[in-house]
Amino acid sequence: MTTSGTLTSKILLRETTEDDLPSLFEHQLDPVANQMAAFTVEDPADRDAFMAHWSKILVNDTITKKTILYEGQVVGYVAGFEQFGLPSVGYWLSREYWGKGITTKALSLFVADLKTRPLYARAAKDNIASLRVLEKCGFSIVNEEKGFSNARGEDVEEFVLSLTTSDEKPASV
Repeated sequence: MTTSGTLTSKILLRETTEDDLPSLFEHQLDPVANQMAAFTVEDPADRDAFMAHWSKILVNDTITKKTILYEGQVVGYVAGFEQFGLPSVGYWLSREYWGKGITTKALSLFVADLKTRPLYARAAKDNIASLRVLEKCGFSIVNEEKGFSNARGEDVEEFVLSLTTSDEKPASV
């Protein structure tokens, strides 16, 4: 079992660069990960669309984007952005690294640096692992919604979660 201190020393967040994109593209091709995440791009195999989308993200100063490195390898990303008019976070981790606490540690490091509160996230109701990550990082469920899932080809119920400071309440969403 890896201790928290050892795990922390193996995880690094750094600015996402164009050099990270081939690895991030490969990670998001995983059909199991897409099914679990539910809310994905229409065609994960469309490399040109992926590169065009991320090229816009890389130059957008209103989006905070960090690559997750584990033992020096690009294993995913975490990002802060505005969604539906609310400051939000999202993340992706290559499936081969699931279950190691990497996402929880990376997200906790990320939100510690983001001072904006409340901060929101969304996860499919049946994505228990992602919901657990968010809860471990201090997020709590504030609403339920439904949206179309490209990965599943149907509407999927999702939870909206919020991270607040101890003296504030999340806005109604």
